[in-house]
Amino acid sequence: MLLRRTTPAKPWRRLATTVSALGLTVGLLAGCGSDSSDASTGDDAKTTAAAGAFPVTVEHAFGTTTVTKAPQRVVSVGYTDDQTVLAFGIKPVGMVDQYPNPPGRSPDINTQWPWVKGKWGATKPEVIMENGDSGPNYEKIAALRPDLIIAVYSEIDQAAYDKLSRIAPTVGRTKAEKEPFSAPWQDNALHIAKALGKAEEGEKMVADIQGKLDAAKKAHPEFADQKAVALSWYEDSVAPFTSTDVRGRLVSGIGFPYQTEIDKAAGGSFYTKLSPERIDLVDVDRIFVINDKADTEALKKFKLFANLDAVKKGNVSYLLDSEGPAVGAAISQGTLLSMPYAIDELVKSAAG
Repeated sequence: MLLRRTTPAKPWRRLATTVSALGLTVGLLAGCGSDSSDASTGDDAKTTAAAGAFPVTVEHAFGTTTVTKAPQRVVSVGYTDDQTVLAFGIKPVGMVDQYPNPPGRSPDINTQWPWVKGKWGATKPEVIMENGDSGPNYEKIAALRPDLIIAVYSEIDQAAYDKLSRIAPTVGRTKAEKEPFSAPWQDNALHIAKALGKAEEGEKMVADIQGKLDAAKKAHPEFADQKAVALSWYEDSVAPFTSTDVRGRLVSGIGFPYQTEIDKAAGGSFYTKLSPERIDLVDVDRIFVINDKADTEALKKFKLFANLDAVKKGNVSYLLDSEGPAVGAAISQGTLLSMPYAIDELVKSAAG
């Protein structure tokens, strides 16, 4: 979820991406595509984008990108962009491993979540970056011969964008997004939908999910009286997410007022690690914990957390991240595919 995963059990993602010194010229990057990529992804990995309104021009944080025709070979560089692309029936040929795949395990666990498994089928996309890498593997991306690169839910900088755009037309994060990962999930979904020529379909999907959020608020008016926060246990610290992070947006989306004081402490990041003196920031009415078993148990043993009123009253939802039903992963990904599942499980945990 946050910076980098220090062990397979820690669900933190998003590192500060920098452009790796590859020593490659633009010509070498552009020329290293080959037919060998089809063997690893399988014929069914070739996307079958339905005809949309093309060309389309997309403004983003790094400029303007024109997509001249329906893309057939999409590479997703954002941590969850593959799921948004997949929601429109397009199977990316390359993607980021947001959660580390156990060595030798096949298929990749990132293609096996309950909300994506049926969409991927037997397709095995190429992994072009793993959580913890300093940046995407440009050689792999070029070898996949993409006709569109999506880097929306990503912290790539201008230099990385420039390198990617020399390989294929690249769409960066939304123009309005001030800090990486702070854009509303709706904006990211519509942004990608436009690039794929699926703007109207994207608007309908977003409206359907918003309707589901509104229905949860209406069914549970009691949520409006409980200030809430979503957090994890990370590097021996309580680490809450900001209100602008997808986890915070989902909690407030179902009706809970969020603890916005976290935003100030985070200083522009999407989370912060609390010192013992600032545990008061999570002294709220309802707490949502996103961790797998080992870290959840460690958090429960932390006395300052155990002494919070919400914990003593049992007003804590412990949501497994990548283990079991992977509710935490669904919440953390916050995509068109994961949101319906995440909303149902989040409401169930809060109302139970």
